[in-house]
Amino acid sequence: MIKLTIDGKTIEAQEGTTVLKAAEEAGLYIPTLCNHPQLTPYGGCRMCMVDVEGARTLQPSCTMPAADGMVVNTHTDKVLNARKFVLTMIFSERNHFCMYCPVSDGDCELQNRAYDEEMTHWDLQPNWQPFEVDASHPFIILDNNRCILCRRCTRACGELVGNFTLGFEERGANSLLVADYNVPLGESTCISCGTCVQICPTGALIDRQSAYQGKEIEVDHHIGVCVECSVGCQRNVLTRDNRLVRIEGEWDAELNHGLLCDQGRFLPLEDDRGRLLTPLVRKDGSLKAATWEEALNTIAQGLGKGKGLAALASTRLPAEDLALFKSIFADNLHGELVTSLEEGKATASLAKLAEELGKPFESSLDNLKDTDAVLALELDLVEEHQVPGFFIKRQIPEGTTLVVADGKENKLAAHASVRLPLTAGEESSFLENLLQAIEGKSADEGLNRAAEVLKAAEKPCIIYGKTFAEKADAKALQHLLDLAEKLGAALIGVKGEANSMAAAQLGLEAPFTPNGYQSAYVLLGDEDPSQKLVKRLEEIPFVVVQAAYSSQASGSADVVLPVTMWAEQAGSYLSLDGRLQKLGQALDAPEGVLTSQAALIKVAEALAVDPDTDWKASLKARIPTVEMRED
Repeated sequence: MIKLTIDGKTIEAQEGTTVLKAAEEAGLYIPTLCNHPQLTPYGGCRMCMVDVEGARTLQPSCTMPAADGMVVNTHTDKVLNARKFVLTMIFSERNHFCMYCPVSDGDCELQNRAYDEEMTHWDLQPNWQPFEVDASHPFIILDNNRCILCRRCTRACGELVGNFTLGFEERGANSLLVADYNVPLGESTCISCGTCVQICPTGALIDRQSAYQGKEIEVDHHIGVCVECSVGCQRNVLTRDNRLVRIEGEWDAELNHGLLCDQGRFLPLEDDRGRLLTPLVRKDGSLKAATWEEALNTIAQGLGKGKGLAALASTRLPAEDLALFKSIFADNLHGELVTSLEEGKATASLAKLAEELGKPFESSLDNLKDTDAVLALELDLVEEHQVPGFFIKRQIPEGTTLVVADGKENKLAAHASVRLPLTAGEESSFLENLLQAIEGKSADEGLNRAAEVLKAAEKPCIIYGKTFAEKADAKALQHLLDLAEKLGAALIGVKGEANSMAAAQLGLEAPFTPNGYQSAYVLLGDEDPSQKLVKRLEEIPFVVVQAAYSSQASGSADVVLPVTMWAEQAGSYLSLDGRLQKLGQALDAPEGVLTSQAALIKVAEALAVDPDTDWKASLKARIPTVEMRED
């Protein structure tokens, strides 16, 4: 530790800490614009200049290392005049007439810094020229008129996401934020993660869905887990007047540190499917509105028990709901089939291996943040589970090597140093051949190159997808363990939907095959049911569908129960690497619509069963593939 004095206060800091960070940790405020805690210090805006005793000129506190015995002043006349000069230059350079900007009155860091410095005007005559606004992107608007050239967006696109879409062309006052080689943002390589929008300090990049719908102080914030896949990113759901306004990444989150993909940030706001608002019962061949009592009575009369009963639940639902579902239909009604809509395709073989080993064998996603070599098996992290893909892509320029093995089109392979063919169903022979290459016994050039890369790594990771988990037999999985042991590699399976790991812990992994079922209970999440599921349900005489949205499945059901969508319910989610996290309720449900859990309890009462409500005990009854922990 070192000691330094800032504004007369002696503080301690870790050696190597910047003056800015040391001040912030001590509760002392130094204004910034280009700085962001998730980015490498840049020192571009010069707002954070401080007066260091012994230094000839003012120093940028965001890049200057704190030194033992250093004396720093942040409010001398020299510092205050420099700040106002910097703000004057910025305001005069572009169109920063705040009354017309969608982030004015609280959300703009430039405006807030001006208020901090008690600026009421600037002395320089504005000398800006109008720039064309780019509204070609479905989610993002790029307005160079509001840009302050802080480069937080370009740095985030590269440093955090690893996409490197954004950059600047021209120089000085003519500098322009551009996508790729100055193509419209909507036609660029942008992947719509929205990190640039969230990190922009002004209105240069805005979310077109939430503009003018409420400032930070005018909306309600609901921090919880994202339910779009099994990664378990933390996000902040912003609401106003019981409607969704915006979704942002949570910068302080241990796993994703503010990163989200388009599915977690933008697409949930686009959902305009028809809601189910009242129970429906089929009468004379068509569905008719009914009371909850009538619908429950119909279920009690038509839903069978034991043989002939199939029950399926979405893995997008909270763990509490899945455990209750299992208790009702498996433990009490002894249904012939009680499973998830994923049917364990991404988890069954892995869960069985954990039971055979008697211990977890997979590792935390954090291993991907500091790795020098990655082997991706039948997994495209550009198309699915995108945030782990960001972890990998952003490290490639720093020397991390990527090996992709897949038999189908894979966009992740564009970033790979080695691409290996792997046909689904041939996982065992592929891994056996790779093991031989590791041992120096292969003549295959591609395998030898991959082996060379993986053997040279100090922190290798092997990450595999749903196809691998579904197709890999016991022999292939043993080869996987052998490979990890030889390389000292971390093993990571990405699973499937948000709670597929919880479904696996509950044993909801049986395949749904036609078997003459006489009745079925289908508990949907927010997903659209597949055509395969719809067709199989058509073969069953009596079907109950519990869902938030109307669909082909609900349209052909005999009883439909309206329940909440993701933002209207609370619950727990078990991520792919064992983090048990909470989703908080963000919206009030429409009148007459129950949560999935409340609806299941009513169904249990109608069927005269007493389900077990100790969901955590149920979740921990099986050996997991990765150690579980509550964050």
